[in-house]
Amino acid sequence: MEKRILIIDDEENMRHMLSTFLLSAGFSVDAVGDGNAALDKIQTLHYNFIFCDIRMPGMDGMTFLKSAAGRLEDSNVIMMSAYGSIETAVEAMKLGAYDYISKPFKTDEVLLTLQKADERERLKNENILLKEQIREIADQSSFGKMIARSRSMKAIFRLAEKVAQYDTTVLITGDSGTGKELIARGLHYNGNRCKNPFIAVNCGGIPEALLESELFGFKKGAFTGAARDTKGLFQAAHGGTIFLDEVGDLPFSLQVKLLRVLQENEVRPVGDTRSKLIDVRVVAATSKNLETEVETGKFREDLFYRLNVLPIRLPALIERSEDIPVLCDYFIRRLNKKLDKHLTGITPGAMSLLLQHHWPGNVRELENVLERAAVMAESDRITPALLPQKMVNGPESGEKSIASLFSGFSIPAGREILEKNLIQRALEATEGNRTHAAKLLEISHPSLLRKMKLYDIQM
Repeated sequence: MEKRILIIDDEENMRHMLSTFLLSAGFSVDAVGDGNAALDKIQTLHYNFIFCDIRMPGMDGMTFLKSAAGRLEDSNVIMMSAYGSIETAVEAMKLGAYDYISKPFKTDEVLLTLQKADERERLKNENILLKEQIREIADQSSFGKMIARSRSMKAIFRLAEKVAQYDTTVLITGDSGTGKELIARGLHYNGNRCKNPFIAVNCGGIPEALLESELFGFKKGAFTGAARDTKGLFQAAHGGTIFLDEVGDLPFSLQVKLLRVLQENEVRPVGDTRSKLIDVRVVAATSKNLETEVETGKFREDLFYRLNVLPIRLPALIERSEDIPVLCDYFIRRLNKKLDKHLTGITPGAMSLLLQHHWPGNVRELENVLERAAVMAESDRITPALLPQKMVNGPESGEKSIASLFSGFSIPAGREILEKNLIQRALEATEGNRTHAAKLLEISHPSLLRKMKLYDIQM
């Protein structure tokens, strides 16, 4: 972007010489003859650099610095004088000037001063960006491989961090794709069993005839094909954690045997007459409502209470839509590595569609949608055209949505209503984080603040 410079000097020759030189160097230049004219200029335009003479009729350079103090925070002011001294330079610095050069000066000296000021500005901006990133990271929370910004998930992470330190049996509930196994793995790897095995079992994915021998093992000759003694998954998890996913699908006959394991800390392999002691932490998960299953007689009440010692319920993604932007950032970073892509983010239009979607498949569906978009992307950002058609043509998009916001015909009035609505949605999606909201809206942070004041948006 072209850098803008303001020259303030009462000598016409000096203004002409500096303007000609700086224009040829690629800068955009304005020039005025005194401090009063300069104050008018900075009211309406932002200047990256300001060359200001100290001695001028009317308002001199020092008075200009004092008068414009609150409007020069993002400008590098370089004072000029043929009558300068160390004391004058120090006083100018105290008033906010970046540097001081003595007249007459060479063009190389001017360029060197500008290069130093530009480098200072770059470092300052990088520092601001780093602070914003640190603040955003601090505003996020994580547990294991899960990240979130929503209050509900932060509360779950705090609970899980406490529970991880104990061997208490945990029952994780939630819809498919909400991250139940990730929580279970986090409980294991954040606890004192982390160096021992973590065994995950899908109770609904193993045929009933094989499930008992898979879980508890079997003796040689217990059935056709049992050629040797084999340990079950509970024994394989000794000293660690066994994760019983979709425990609500466990056959009724095996529910009794699982109850014995939880009560006695021992398993009996199929075909064996003796039980074997085990030291295993049990974490179970289900997408079913086990209380309803108990009422209908499909799940044992005593087993339910044994599993439900410490319940953790994971909310659906639609219940915590403020996590969608941070999850998108996380998945895009992973996809860049996986697919050797260089995606930098998601356009505001695409993000708006993601925030409006119902997400029946929850976080897993979001990850799949982003992977598909990343594969198809030809630019560095994910656009609405890369999202599934059902999102683009959904009931909450298009003319119907605009008509519900505004029923008149005035373009300026409609623009204001739509702009206000977009700002409110961006702030809601980022939990009031104005820096992140400005990025979603693709406007500067100061512009967002001005528009919030204009539309009386309080957040």
